[in-house]
Amino acid sequence: MRLVVAGTPSVAIPSLEALAAAGHEIAAVVTRPDAARGRSKKLLPSEVGQWASDKGIPTLKPQRPRDEDFIAELTEIAPDACPVIAYGALLPQRVLDIPRFGWVNLHFSLLPRWRGAAPVQRAIMAGDEVTGATVFELVKELDAGPLYGSVIQPLSGTETAGELLDLLAHEGAALLADVVGSLGSVTPLPQDADGVTVAPKIEVDEVRLDWTRPAAELDRLIRGASPEPMAWTTLDGDRVKVALARPFDTTDLAPGQVRAEKRRVLVGTGAGDLELVRVQPAGKKEMAAPDWGRGLHADGVRFDAEPGGR
Repeated sequence: MRLVVAGTPSVAIPSLEALAAAGHEIAAVVTRPDAARGRSKKLLPSEVGQWASDKGIPTLKPQRPRDEDFIAELTEIAPDACPVIAYGALLPQRVLDIPRFGWVNLHFSLLPRWRGAAPVQRAIMAGDEVTGATVFELVKELDAGPLYGSVIQPLSGTETAGELLDLLAHEGAALLADVVGSLGSVTPLPQDADGVTVAPKIEVDEVRLDWTRPAAELDRLIRGASPEPMAWTTLDGDRVKVALARPFDTTDLAPGQVRAEKRRVLVGTGAGDLELVRVQPAGKKEMAAPDWGRGLHADGVRFDAEPGGR
């Protein structure tokens, strides 16, 4: 089948490779325009754009998918179908109508639960016991199209969003390749109207740690925000990011109170204590929490109760 595949971050690459391995022709990829990265602010291609360049595959980088030049290019390519994996822009109906078998989207949740930009993060933060990946027909309404299939992934309660997304990217890639191979011979089923939840993008302000909340809840927030944007707190007004933590079986610290021991750093919460595992102090690289704790040199350290600087 002749395909144009849309995607931007590295999470889309397992699907690209699975589609190519299944014998489909990837006539082009669609990805977001080159963006400034790093301290140099040099314009660099997306991970998908770089993958396509390395493979010698034509790349379309429209500023907006409704641009007439992009619509003309896509029409000329005449794809049979257009798989989408984390492209990052809404497609107008004119674009949706171009491929013969439509656009099929790999989404990292069990739809209709967690429609939106951050399904993996929201599932972890909510304490879901199971999630998965779904392939559905793309329509104008956000993540609301009929379903072709899904894979189910139980959650252990210890995975970070980064780890879970990597797992689902590979499991979902096989599902997407199977669905694309069956297009034209199967009919997708409408989503259940019940059970719809939304998963908006994670904002930095919402992952500030409120130490009056229970340790188990803070653990889910930290894992859901790792590796991006990363949960945070402040100490003497300076931001400290927390990349990984875990509930600890003690309850003798006040909310926000820090105890730096030889092999661990504990923080009091509203219910139980939390052991910090990996942290990133302001202006420094991520490090093991005990290494950071040895530099505190003070008893009675407490994270700030009021919001600090960014």
